[in-house]
Amino acid sequence: MVVFPIDPFLVDSDISPIGEALQDFADGLTTWKPAANEIGVKSPPPVAIEANGYEAAVDKMNRQFLINTWGDGLPLNPPSMERVDWILSGTDMARDEIIGKFMPRGGVATVETIAVSLAMAGGRPEYLPVLIAAVDGFLDPGLEHDKVQATSGSTYPVIIVNGPIADEIRLNSGFGLLGPDPQHPAGASIGRALRLLQQNVGGALPGVGTMSIFGGMRYTNAVFAEDEAGLPDGWDTVARTQFGFENGENAVTVVVATGASNIVRRGVGKETAAVEAEQGLRRVASYLASSNPHYTWGHAEGTPGVLLMPRVVARQMNNLGWDKARIKKFLWENSKIPWAEVEESGLKQWIEAAPHPDTVASSGEDPWAICRKPEQLILTVAGGEHPTHNFWMQAASAQIAGRRIGLPKNWDALINTADDELGPRGEMCVI
Repeated sequence: MVVFPIDPFLVDSDISPIGEALQDFADGLTTWKPAANEIGVKSPPPVAIEANGYEAAVDKMNRQFLINTWGDGLPLNPPSMERVDWILSGTDMARDEIIGKFMPRGGVATVETIAVSLAMAGGRPEYLPVLIAAVDGFLDPGLEHDKVQATSGSTYPVIIVNGPIADEIRLNSGFGLLGPDPQHPAGASIGRALRLLQQNVGGALPGVGTMSIFGGMRYTNAVFAEDEAGLPDGWDTVARTQFGFENGENAVTVVVATGASNIVRRGVGKETAAVEAEQGLRRVASYLASSNPHYTWGHAEGTPGVLLMPRVVARQMNNLGWDKARIKKFLWENSKIPWAEVEESGLKQWIEAAPHPDTVASSGEDPWAICRKPEQLILTVAGGEHPTHNFWMQAASAQIAGRRIGLPKNWDALINTADDELGPRGEMCVI
């Protein structure tokens, strides 16, 4: 490890400390050898927790996990062998099958590793197929998760689920879909399990692996379902629009976000429906039209972000002639940034330093579009049945990833068991 002060990262700083350590950098890069002398995935032995009673053991386990930086600050469920085996009943895949490698640590995520994290996060076996697909998508090379894991920005994965599995596992697509919601517990557990994998397998510890100044903002990432029952006539699911999966097919779409904005969409009641619709879209476009260098990550092949629109708004827009393609084109056209503003804000330098040649080639375009084409914007119908708001998740996503969700042979039995244990699915009124 070569240590030097943070000052060289500041503009006009003295970079001589890096020059003085240049030989150390060169030696480290050219003479480094792995400490391991064997190839393979090793399963560490279980941790033994001894205490006077179960409650004391759980308390001791949580303290020990925090000391070893295996926790996230919230209480964890013990990942006992019995609990992990129960979680693994949610897949037909072998427990030692490798899904991928989490950077920057380079830890290998097997099916069992994923099940351990889901057990710690309070998950259930029927959540496992979605989590496995989400992990596989997050580790897609195009998403450049190694940069996401180490960046100083507040990045976090967003997982959009399509298909009947969403209802079967009680994944929210309506009111309060970003949580918390005791009627739809799946999203919190799946997202938290992914976050634990990012930390424990990938080494994304604050100030050590991840340099995120403010953190990822969410313990549970963002995992929700598209409101497919609320799609207007003629609207395809996100999974079909972005990847060509069939409507009704179980799939995940994985995007990397950096923040979120609640945008008031509705007027005050003095507008006509047509005027209100266009004004609402213009307000959304004004949020998109920011000189944010994160746009350069996904400008060529990724996405500038995800717009959540509740079904009542989507249907009204559709009845007024605004289909999904027209909405995307309008937002794309009206979020372009005047080149003078691009220069004044310093966004110009980020465009010219972008890794993708198409983004570099866009320098000087006046106005500058936040992505190459309207289709890169992700529009999903989700949220409660109320017309007031839209929700914008700005992205730092070099690409987006889509994965089919594979179900085990015992799927129907798992869902029947969940219904027995958790009660009936669907919206409930609890008094």
